Parts: sequence; structure tokens; C-alpha cells
Amino acid sequence: MIKGAVLPPGKTIGIFGGGQLARMMALAARPMGYRVHVLDPDPDCAAKPVVEKVIAASFDDVDAARALAKGVDVVTLEIEKIGLAALTAAAEHAPCRPDATILETIQDRALQKRWLKGHAIPIGPYMEAATPAQLKRAAEQLGGRCFVKAAHGGYDGRGQMELASAEEAPAAWEELKADSVVCEFALDLDKEISVLVARSASGEIAVYPVAHNHHEKRILAWSVIPAEISEELATKAKDLARGIADGLKVVGLLAVEMFVTKTGELLVNELAPRPHNSYHASDSACVTSQFEQVIRAVCGLPLGSVATVRPSAIANILGDVWEKGEPKFERALAIPNLKLSLYGKKPRPGRKMGHLTASAETSEDAVAVVRRGLNGLRP
Repeated sequence: MIKGAVLPPGKTIGIFGGGQLARMMALAARPMGYRVHVLDPDPDCAAKPVVEKVIAASFDDVDAARALAKGVDVVTLEIEKIGLAALTAAAEHAPCRPDATILETIQDRALQKRWLKGHAIPIGPYMEAATPAQLKRAAEQLGGRCFVKAAHGGYDGRGQMELASAEEAPAAWEELKADSVVCEFALDLDKEISVLVARSASGEIAVYPVAHNHHEKRILAWSVIPAEISEELATKAKDLARGIADGLKVVGLLAVEMFVTKTGELLVNELAPRPHNSYHASDSACVTSQFEQVIRAVCGLPLGSVATVRPSAIANILGDVWEKGEPKFERALAIPNLKLSLYGKKPRPGRKMGHLTASAETSEDAVAVVRRGLNGLRP
């Protein structure tokens, strides 16, 4: 396919990954007239009920990746853990957006930080380590209190640990069981924010309003759009994210997670080249949801407006809510302006099962509504 060419409705989109993000991408693609195939290790994945085809295979299965690409017109992804050889093989048969070069940079935390540092993007102090001794030295040099993250893998708080002192480094190394890690200085944070950027093959860019994110046990608990921050800080964050997306030449979406420190510094944390949990509220907050936008971007269509319609928040529903019985969905949904999205997964503690969305006059009020709804779910 010619770079920048349009794939009109009626074409087929392939997605590496069949989780909730693929499910919501498919739910956006189908009303637009597209068909969707996914590749996922789980034949009964979350996306299965809403797609035409599921290829059950591992994310590093080269032959399965080729089979996916041969049956579609463009390939995208909903998860970073795709084998680079598999993505390269898929690209022999259909455009892959984003491509293997971008994924190689992003799925390795150490390489990602080197790229950011090399492009003068502000990041917090960090060091790389490939042995327990190197990790201990890194923690010592960074002042003791640090976050240690496996260079590869990890999601929703997995693959990372907090150190109170350098003496905990050997135990952390043993626990993570990683070949290499990134050791990050524990910053004194005021808040965590993110910016989502959409970029098409033609280079057209749309930057979403800044989201404010709140984590509990390193899992996103709630997020709201727009973040209640100064216009100056919002502009700075959006400019940073735009520059990163342009520098990487991403086609699709790029979520840029950022820290705001107590001293007012704005630092980039991590990148995700896909739809992002912190922008699930975009379907209520913005003219164009992130899921419609990624379909537009990878198919070469004009990008949709990202203007704010109304402040909106989401709260994640974790499997823990089921521990004492079936959640009281009817009680939560009795709250005005509250919507429910479930992902069709089997509950287990810590697993994202769905989310609540609410709109309100202010971002603060929207957060209050989804938190009230979440409390109402508990039996």
C-alpha cells in the first residue's frame, strides 16, 4: 500500500492482541464499516465476540503473524509484547502501524530512556543494571529509595518493585527475575498525567487534552479528562508529547505518561504506542474517542476532532470487586451520568474487568461520580 493511502470502510484491520483494547477498537471499527481480525494466545480472548476472526497463537509466532497479515489490509496492535520478528514478518504482507522499529525502542525500557535522553526529553534520574551488584550500586548512587523495573515486560505494576534502600537490591533482583533492569530515582510527585497523540501516515497530528491519573498499588484507579492543571503546564505537556510522536514517526496512537514533581518539573515516564487506559474517558470527554481515532490513523483517514465536549472520568473495575459476590451493577447504574463498560473476562484479583465512565460540569465532579459508582458496586 502507498504511504498515506486511504483504506476505506470495507477493508479488514488486523490487531496483535485480543484484550479489552482490541475489543474496544473493534467496537469502534465495525460501525465505520471495517472488519477486524486479531491474534492472541487466548482463543477465548476479550475481543472474540466482536471480531470476525481470532488466530490463537503466541505473540512471537512468525507463521501466525504472517497468516494474520495475509488476511487483512493493515496491522496494528493493542499490546507492546509482540515479537519483533513476528511484526517484521507481518510487514511483508500488510503495513504495520506502528512498525517494528518503533516497537523495538519502546518495548525495552532501557532503550526507550536512552532514546528520550538522546532527544533532550526531560526524564528523571535513572541507571541501568544487568547484575545484582550493578543494581545495588545504581540504587546507592541514586540515593537509596528507587523504583526498579524490568527492562522488558511488566504491566499494571507487575515487573517492578520499590526499594526503600540499596540493601534491598539483591532481593529485588531475585524477585524480578529479569536479565536487565532500569533503576529510577523515586521522585517527589505532585501528580501523574498523560497525553495521547494521534498521528497518521501523512504526518497529520492530533493531540488530546491532558489526562490526570491516580494510581493505587501501581494500577490506574481513576483518570479524568481534562486534567485540572495550568494552561502553561498543559501546553508544555502537549508540546512534549507531540515532539516525541513526531520524532518516532508513530502511525497510530502514542500515549506519553508524565510526572509533575512537587517543584513543578515536568518529566516523561514511559511511552505506549497504542490506546491507553487513561483515555478510556475520551469517548465521553472528546468529540472523537481514542478507539475511533486509532482506526482513522492506521487506515489513512483524516483524524477526528479532539476538542473537549465535557469533563469526563473513568474508574477501573478490578476483579477484587467480585470477591464477595456478584457486583451490584444496578446500584451503581442508578447514579445519573454513569456508564458501565465490561470486558467479558473472568474475574481475578488485580485484573481489569471493566470501567465506569461519568461526565460532569467539572473534572473534580466527574471523578467524584465514578468513585461513588465504584463504591456502589461492592456487594
